[in-house]
Amino acid sequence: MTYCTKQDLIDRFGEQEIIQLTDRVNRPASTVDDVVVTRAIGDASALADGYLAKVLTLPLSPVPSVLTKNVCDIARYYLHGKAAEKDGPVARAYAEAVAFLRDVSKGLVQLTEGGETPPAAGGGQVQWKAPGRVFTRETLKGF
Repeated sequence: MTYCTKQDLIDRFGEQEIIQLTDRVNRPASTVDDVVVTRAIGDASALADGYLAKVLTLPLSPVPSVLTKNVCDIARYYLHGKAAEKDGPVARAYAEAVAFLRDVSKGLVQLTEGGETPPAAGGGQVQWKAPGRVFTRETLKGF
């Protein structure tokens, strides 16, 4: 399941940036390449699923807006590829998004909008049975 759309990327980062990152054919860049965008979104969503599957039942419906934002940041980083500056804003946003996903998977952050927490493993009761008593008043008579 994808957690963001091409329009989400355009709304957050501007159409011109998405065109420049995806149009690898036309110079100057003039259109958004849907194949490139779809691949980046799919890769970013797969990364998110890897973290979320530990603590949530997938797919999430509806998708929490905080998750959409973080997946958009990851997809943008993937679109930049090796051109992303190591200490630049795109790399920082990517690192923060991955840290957020790690916190969700550790249970430090809870996504409440959509999704369900899977039931705890086991779910049974603790039961025990002791053997019969060895020493009772009747067995100790005469001592």
